Amino acid sequence: QVQLVESGGGLVQPGGSLSLSCSASGSIRSMNAMGWYRQGPGKQREFVATITSGGNTNYADSVKGRFTISRDNAKNTVTLRMDSLNPEDTAAYYCNARAVVTFFENSYWGQGTQVTVSS
Repeated sequence: QVQLVESGGGLVQPGGSLSLSCSASGSIRSMNAMGWYRQGPGKQREFVATITSGGNTNYADSVKGRFTISRDNAKNTVTLRMDSLNPEDTAAYYCNARAVVTFFENSYWGQGTQVTVSS
């Protein structure tokens, strides 16, 4: 199994910045894509950003140019730097990792960390 632990959420004013981190642990044979999703109040969970083990990134249109995803392959960690935050970014943010534990890739989720953008 793989455990994901997120940190870094909190309250920030509009226009501010915040960084989220996620650390993966467990019997990981290989870590493939890692990413972030979010779920706002009364909304479905939505894609935010992903990064492959080779460093290729993909972003939701709503966060392009404001959010930056990065990872440390040696430590199995992924970070989401969020700039120019606005109230629409308020959500629970979930880390996702696609990892191989035995023979096949599975998708794993963290418990979520709350980000609130408000004045």
